[in-house]
Amino acid sequence: MNRLQNKRVVITGAASGIGRAAAQLMVAEGARVLIADLNADAATRAASEIGDNALGIGVDVMDESSVATMIDHAVAEFGGIDVLCNHVGGSNPRKDLDLLRLDLAEWDKTMVLNARSTVVASRLALPHMIADGGGSIINTVSVAGLAGDTLQCAYGAAKAAVIRLTQYIATQYGRNNVRCNAVAPGAIMTPALRDNLPAEAIDDIRSHNALDLIGDPEDIGWAMVYLASDESRYMTGQTLVLDGGLTAQSPIAASRRRLLDQ
Repeated sequence: MNRLQNKRVVITGAASGIGRAAAQLMVAEGARVLIADLNADAATRAASEIGDNALGIGVDVMDESSVATMIDHAVAEFGGIDVLCNHVGGSNPRKDLDLLRLDLAEWDKTMVLNARSTVVASRLALPHMIADGGGSIINTVSVAGLAGDTLQCAYGAAKAAVIRLTQYIATQYGRNNVRCNAVAPGAIMTPALRDNLPAEAIDDIRSHNALDLIGDPEDIGWAMVYLASDESRYMTGQTLVLDGGLTAQSPIAASRRRLLDQ
C-alpha cells in the first residue's frame, strides 16, 4: 500500500480494460488519478466507481486542443502531474491489413492515434514535470511493435515508433529527472478481446504462449504501478514485455509442444 502516495497521474483510455485496471490499482496505492477517455460518460462512471481520488474527463487524443484541456484540468485539480500514461491506441483490423490491401487513410489515422498522440500529450505534460523536479511517462505499446505479422502493419509500425520515441524522451529529459518507459502487452483478456474473438481463437493464442494462460488487465496494471513508483527510479528508456512468453520462444515451440503432448 501507498507505493504511489501523493502521485498525480493522468491515464488516457482509462474507462475500461487495462487503463481502468491501472487507474484502480494506482488509486489503491495512494495516487490521485485523472481517468481520461473518448467516452466521457464512461470515464466519469469509472472514476465514481473507483473512488474519491479518481476523476473522469473526456478526451480525444487525436485533437491537440482536447489533450491540452486534459492536461490543464489535471494541473488545476491536482496542482501538477507526476505520471502520464499514454495508453490510448489501436487500429481498425478491417482496414489495417497487409501492405497491398492496407487502407492508407487508416495508416494515417493509426499513426495519429498511437504515435502523434503520445508526442502531443508528452510535450504538454513535460514542462509541468520538469518544473516540479521530475516525473514518469509510461507508454503502452504492443508486441506488435516488436516483430512482423501478417496483418495490421500500420498498428505494428506505429507501436514500433512509440518504442523508439520512448528511448528518445528518456535520453532527452533524463537529466531533468523525467523517466520514460513502455509496456508491451501480448494478448490480454479485456472486454474487447473477449467480445470480438471466439473461444477457439483465444485458445489458439494461449497455445502460442510459454505460459498456459492469457493475461488479465491487472497484470499490465501492476507493471504500470511499478513504472509510476519510485521503485523504478533507475529504469528509463526500457520496454517491459508482458506477453506470457510469446516473444521469448521459438516460433515452432507451440507445434513441438503439441507433438510432445501426443
